[in-house]
Amino acid sequence: MKRAIVIGATGGTGAAITEELIRRGISTIAFGRSRQKLEQLAVKLGYPDHLLIAVGDAFRSEDIIAASQGADVIFHCANVPYNEMESRLIPLGESVMAAAEHLGLNVVVIDGIYPYGRRQMKEVTEEHPKQPHTRKGKTRLAYEQMLFSTRWSRTQVMIVRLPDYYGPSANQASYLGSTFEAIAKGKMAFFIGNMKVPREYIYLPDAAVMVVELASRETTYGQNWNIPGSGIISGHDIVRLAQKAAGRSKPVMALGKVGLSVIGLGVPVMKEIVEMLYLPEEPLILSRQKYEERIGPVVATSFEEGIALTIKEVSCRESLGEYIF
Repeated sequence: MKRAIVIGATGGTGAAITEELIRRGISTIAFGRSRQKLEQLAVKLGYPDHLLIAVGDAFRSEDIIAASQGADVIFHCANVPYNEMESRLIPLGESVMAAAEHLGLNVVVIDGIYPYGRRQMKEVTEEHPKQPHTRKGKTRLAYEQMLFSTRWSRTQVMIVRLPDYYGPSANQASYLGSTFEAIAKGKMAFFIGNMKVPREYIYLPDAAVMVVELASRETTYGQNWNIPGSGIISGHDIVRLAQKAAGRSKPVMALGKVGLSVIGLGVPVMKEIVEMLYLPEEPLILSRQKYEERIGPVVATSFEEGIALTIKEVSCRESLGEYIF
């Protein structure tokens, strides 16, 4: 991999992957809709010589083609809001794939665990039956089928699947993003889902290391890959560690089906979370076997360290009045 383009570079996963590519000295094009956010990201990374920024619309394959000259890998990190997933996710993916097909580039797609549906084994391997029972899970499965379609003959694609994530670049759209932001500000916070049942989470900088490692190997394409987290942790322990790092302990309220439905009357995206609340009740844990056998040890920052670093970053952004991601 000599040059990469990151679609959605100012989002949570996109920013983490851009930073990892830059750290490795790989020539990188950060692609996004907002020049201001791209410039802020560049400043945060020290505006290195091997970073270029490109403003464009990921739904327009011609914008991606124009920005991708000289690249050999596309990291597709762009996403759509929950309430637009059924109508816009596949068109977004088709735009990226059309650009990759035109240029003959490899594609790394960042995705989640929704297509697996309900857990059917203790640890979910890449071969786990995909039997989604939610609208979002069914949309994500159709998305995978489009990505691996035979209509694309000049490009190779891999899907990397992450559990719920957190980290310095994660924004309020992530499950823990708004929780950590409120705790860092010393305000009352909300936690989405059951706070008692331990679940799997991944620290985004860890995910970025593993994703870029996979992308750099030709033998990894044409497959699904699990990107497992550091283990499992309950919501109560997440909050405890976050409050410890922030030095503040205002109340944190769990949001379940009723609370999310009420908030969803004014914020449609929150109502869309309701059908995914099976995950906090029936946690799905990704198997690390394939990654460890084929690539090497999983990168796993402890929850105490990762949460402390995340709270520190959120607090710094607040004190500077900056919301980059």
